[in-house]
Amino acid sequence: MPREELFPEIITGLPRADVAGEGVRAYLLQGEGRQVAFVAFDADVDAPGEAHAAQWVVVLAGEVELTTAGEKAVYRRGDTYYIPAGVAHSARVKKGSRLLDLFDQADRYTVR
Repeated sequence: MPREELFPEIITGLPRADVAGEGVRAYLLQGEGRQVAFVAFDADVDAPGEAHAAQWVVVLAGEVELTTAGEKAVYRRGDTYYIPAGVAHSARVKKGSRLLDLFDQADRYTVR
């Protein structure tokens, strides 16, 4: 495993999520009523505005610029952030970023 990959085979062996966007890979861990996604960004990504169920994120590597209610905040390795249900947000994620996303919904992503 290349050092820059970060995710070991125990994660990359999980089902792949059907995510939109070039340069984004996500691996799903399904729970009752919730999903955990381990997300790898192999390119800079601008995630358009959206709102959904509650989401908690841990930045494992890289950088995320999150915009909520017109306010921008930058998160880096070791930072966490929480987006309550129904709150509109958008993000710019830098190439090389790795995130752990917990969604308070079982069907945020489907298996590809």
